[in-house]
Amino acid sequence: MSEERVLCTFRVAEHLLGLDISVIQEVLRQQEITRLPLAAPAVRGVINLRGRIVPALDLRRCLDLPVAEGGRHDANIVAREREDAPVSLLVDEIGDVVTVPLELCEGAPETMRAAARELIRGVFPVHDRLLLELDLGKVLRVAYA
Repeated sequence: MSEERVLCTFRVAEHLLGLDISVIQEVLRQQEITRLPLAAPAVRGVINLRGRIVPALDLRRCLDLPVAEGGRHDANIVAREREDAPVSLLVDEIGDVVTVPLELCEGAPETMRAAARELIRGVFPVHDRLLLELDLGKVLRVAYA
């Protein structure tokens, strides 16, 4: 019996990315972001999530990708590395929840930029594309640096 991983997928630029479903709290449409003075460059600001202030992180900056046209992101993935510390990841488009067999997992290709490669937990072939699984802990460390 092979082991599997369940991933919540989303698109940032032309990249299909995913996070383990166990760290996902919820998925939201675009939220109003309040700028946060003196924040790290990847911290676009904060969102109000039912009265709770949650940092909004720009995954494009974390992955060293060009800024979205007009600086717009259409969706937020609210994830948490710890139960008491949710974070909103700004993404271009929400995907599906997919189950991938762990035996198909490969490492990040050497052709990826080093900064982005460090954030990738594994790469899975899905249909005719590659799904890049992010390591949430590493994304947070880069975003807050």
